[in-house]
Amino acid sequence: MEWEATLFKSLVQMQTLQNVLSADRLASVEQALKQTFNHTNVQEIEVLRGGLSASAVYKIKVQEQFYVLKLDVPQPGQLQELPGAMEIAAAGGLAPAVFYLNPAEGISLSAFIKSEPLHTVFKPATVLLPALAKTIRSIHELPLFSKESNVQQTVAGLLTQFRTSGMLQGAAVEECLDYCQLVLDAYPWEDEDKVSSHNDLNPNNMLFGEGKIWVIDWDAAFKNDPYVDLAVTANFYVNDAQQEELFLEAYLGAEPNAEQRARFFLMRQICRMVYAMLMFRLAGYSSPEGTAHDSEIESVRLAAVKELLGQGKINLGAYPGQFLFGKALFNEALQSMRSSRFNESVALIKRIWS
Repeated sequence: MEWEATLFKSLVQMQTLQNVLSADRLASVEQALKQTFNHTNVQEIEVLRGGLSASAVYKIKVQEQFYVLKLDVPQPGQLQELPGAMEIAAAGGLAPAVFYLNPAEGISLSAFIKSEPLHTVFKPATVLLPALAKTIRSIHELPLFSKESNVQQTVAGLLTQFRTSGMLQGAAVEECLDYCQLVLDAYPWEDEDKVSSHNDLNPNNMLFGEGKIWVIDWDAAFKNDPYVDLAVTANFYVNDAQQEELFLEAYLGAEPNAEQRARFFLMRQICRMVYAMLMFRLAGYSSPEGTAHDSEIESVRLAAVKELLGQGKINLGAYPGQFLFGKALFNEALQSMRSSRFNESVALIKRIWS
């Protein structure tokens, strides 16, 4: 209703830096504003995101223009001599312009993009998937990021932590974790063909505005295997074999070969498991003390859970939604790794890379 919109706008305008930000962040944020705009006058401030991670994100209005203020965990003593991933992506036209970046203080200021969800713009999937593939190709063609990480060790660590936590138990759980170990042992992690990779291309991090797709939240970006971005995106948008073929061909510029299909398929399962582990970790933090976690996973189907998410019936900011979504991802990976394609893919990769 019109009165609700007016009230909301009034409340946003009443917010100030002083009553929104904690005292320990206020001085450094004011310094960032002064360095960027030569003053600290913020007309409006509105929370965009916060609570699921260490970052808090705000939409602020300065001199009649909107910007995004992001507060990460400060990293005292960290000097950024080389451009970071967000700056490289912004220079390449993939991320919003960056006006201020201070990793030591954990503060960034960037352009605010008025956007709408991709699925409302790119219809049907035959239009959306090539657009996503083109965006991923553009990310991978950026100058190589300096930051790197051992993905194999990271995934192995997440799986070990989950197994020892005892959150889920039973034959199906152990079966799935054993399949993951097969992938960790077979996948060509040593392949030196690395690219600049975002590593978290979920729907919240890809926006459409000003006539193009923008990619935000580059915190997890580093040089990586190209199939990670492809797999993460596919796990949200690719729903069948025909769509998979369209997506891969749009990215590769040619029909995928057997090795490319196998690596893509195996990485999809690893990425599903990583997202499941992160959901379970959040669920562990959110669950009331003494919660008995239901270990039954095989009845929890990802398609049904996605539908509930789309209907707003599941909240990923609370334990029930986090735990259910984690189980759905876990089960989706399990069912895929029980397939003949899984065995064939593992065997093919071993044969090529042994």
